[in-house]
Amino acid sequence: KITNGVLSMARNRSPGLEPTDLQPIIEDVLLLLERELQKYRVQVELKLAPTPPAQANGNQIQQVLLNLVINARQAMPEGGKLTIGLRPDADGNFVELSVTDNGIGISEEGKNRIFHMFQRLNPSSEFEGTGIGLTIVRKAVVRMGGRVGVDSELGSGSRFWIELKRAEE
Repeated sequence: KITNGVLSMARNRSPGLEPTDLQPIIEDVLLLLERELQKYRVQVELKLAPTPPAQANGNQIQQVLLNLVINARQAMPEGGKLTIGLRPDADGNFVELSVTDNGIGISEEGKNRIFHMFQRLNPSSEFEGTGIGLTIVRKAVVRMGGRVGVDSELGSGSRFWIELKRAEE
């Protein structure tokens, strides 16, 4: 797992950006993870507002969303709730994609560490993961000229978000 993650980061140095409709990517990721989500009885809610295309690389967005959804599933109890949101920002300059879970949440101290390589907040005996997925997310989003962040409280779930520039028309 770790080797694949490091290789993925190394390969994606300079993504080709183009106007990208994010809704089909969300649908593809949910299809790819359908068995995993069903196995853990995850309830999925989509909140997809009409959104203009983002200036992005579709393959990298798919990798970002896969990582965010897998992390969310791992942080939730069986039967947890996952919400994927898509909307334009208030000014219309960015497109926001978010993944929200009702899992264990992240402490204030943990929020400062999670996007750095090999930073795990919980023991590997309790939670799966390598500590590289969110680093891949951050690097991919930054390479596309976007922003990434998390809103979370320990014990109250997490909301990871990325903002990508709206594609020029």
